[in-house]
Amino acid sequence: MTVRKATQLDLAAINAIYNHYITNTSITFDYDEWSIEQRQTWFDKINHNNDIYHVLVKEDEQGSVIGFAYNNEFREKLAYRISSELTIYLHHEYASKGAGTQLMQALLAEISGSEIHRVYSVITLPNPASLKLHEKFGFKQVGILSEAGYKFEQYYSVAILEKSI
Repeated sequence: MTVRKATQLDLAAINAIYNHYITNTSITFDYDEWSIEQRQTWFDKINHNNDIYHVLVKEDEQGSVIGFAYNNEFREKLAYRISSELTIYLHHEYASKGAGTQLMQALLAEISGSEIHRVYSVITLPNPASLKLHEKFGFKQVGILSEAGYKFEQYYSVAILEKSI
């Protein structure tokens, strides 16, 4: 099982993984599935800054993409350029099988060679598996936004986690 930099050929698989979470969970606050054009725009924006931002994919033994991880700008203002938000999504059938750990390890290694000083993750609660994964890599919870999102007729809080690079 390989972790590697994503290419345009991976975008359909990335989209399928992400769209599952849109339609079936509150893990993402998106309501509408992403089109392949949206995913292409997202990919191009991150790749335009590939010295500090990265998109990685995890493959299974057959070479199918089973997860992805990326970091992107934390906020748009220039002073935040030394901070980045990190995100990991796994195919729902591969949760808790070590793929998240491998993606996190590889992405943090990529980030460590850049000007990024802090990484953040914003996690919809409850999500004990994601919290555990982040804590394993030294992330600390620095805040909770109470009932910040509303999806599936329910309010959701989010935790903000931080790690120094």
